[in-house]
Amino acid sequence: MTHSATLPYPSQHPAQYPAEPLAVRPSLTYAGGLPRLLPSYGAVPVDLETHLRSHGRLPYRGRPELITGDVEAAGLTGRGGAAFPTYRKLAAVAGYGRTPVVVGNGAEGEPASNKDKSLLWISPHLVLDGLQLAAEAVGSRTVGLYVHRNPRLHQHLAAAIAQRAHAGIDAARVELIEAPPRFLAGEESALASVTSGGPALPRFKPPRASQRGVADRPTLVQNVETLAHLALIGRYGAAWFRSVGTADEPGSMLTTLHYADGSRNVVEVPLGIPITDLLRLDGQVQAVLAGGYHGTWLPAAQAAQLPLANAALRPLGAAVGAGVLAALPAGRCGVAETARVVRYLALESAGQCGPCFNGLPRMATALGSLAGPRPDPQARADLERWSGLVVGRGACHHPEGTVRLIRSALQVFAGEIDRHARGQCTGSSRQPFLPLPAEPALDEADWR
Repeated sequence: MTHSATLPYPSQHPAQYPAEPLAVRPSLTYAGGLPRLLPSYGAVPVDLETHLRSHGRLPYRGRPELITGDVEAAGLTGRGGAAFPTYRKLAAVAGYGRTPVVVGNGAEGEPASNKDKSLLWISPHLVLDGLQLAAEAVGSRTVGLYVHRNPRLHQHLAAAIAQRAHAGIDAARVELIEAPPRFLAGEESALASVTSGGPALPRFKPPRASQRGVADRPTLVQNVETLAHLALIGRYGAAWFRSVGTADEPGSMLTTLHYADGSRNVVEVPLGIPITDLLRLDGQVQAVLAGGYHGTWLPAAQAAQLPLANAALRPLGAAVGAGVLAALPAGRCGVAETARVVRYLALESAGQCGPCFNGLPRMATALGSLAGPRPDPQARADLERWSGLVVGRGACHHPEGTVRLIRSALQVFAGEIDRHARGQCTGSSRQPFLPLPAEPALDEADWR
């Protein structure tokens, strides 16, 4: 395992970036349409030679901050879930004066999401390009790529990094950093802690990682998909990026789809696409989970009228998030499915503040009661009351995300909860639908 203690600190006289942007050969394959991030011919990894043939060499600007204006004009937002404007993170870290650290976040802790793992496996060089451009934008030469434990993926990424070093195309050396197998390991303050050699525990803010992160230095943490988009914007420009998506939410994103028949897929879609173009929402689907396990349940009939866009989802308490959409089939009990996920989320909490240590376990127990026959008549009222007590009091947003899921379940599956109170259940299958790890990490050592 590697830690940030081995990340290279900038020397007193670092090598300079190229004085002029390197020549960029536009690729007709990627002009306008989709896919952009993934090859059109399937899930075969793109090697460096093929990558350079499609996109050309990196378009360095020669000094910090020059690409930030292009990113602002493109309207790129974070694809890790928060949808925060990327240019603002770049400008904030560049503006702190001290030499910053840049870390690509590929620690996809969300069990229902496979987009980042797919991107890292198939298109690693777009991510690594984005890391280099992000480092140039903030004036850093200390760069890491943070990924969950997976020997095969680590070997694959290490080989890609070595190929690039041999070709001499990177201005900064990239170090692979191993993330522990915890749901919260990808939270940016937890990432900063691990990269500094500590446990993957979120910390209270302020300060944010952009102010004091890895080794107490300003730290830019960007999701790997965001970095891949940055690499494309650097080559093809803001107008090209905006040629798909909507005016307010431009571009494309990777989305993990869970179909009602149990199959799954990762696809690249333009923001604003109708959800019905992605999932078949007929009488065999009762609800859609939007945004993953910190997301929101929506009735299938309502989801069928909505686009995949925050402007439409946020008024309903939902969000695009990390691009997870799951169509719950009519034969599954939505209360039981939610109870399974909430129990997992409670077990995965850091347990270092009251909302996680006390609140989430109690809520998981109450929801488990509602999912069973003849539930505790006080359980629903307890959940509604506790939901208001845990929000805004934790070190991270884990309690809020879990409460969001619970509150939506209480609304969307209210009829099912009433049936359970009468000893009935509409679920015809006891087979779990939503994916969870087979063996949750429960040992304190697994935070490191």
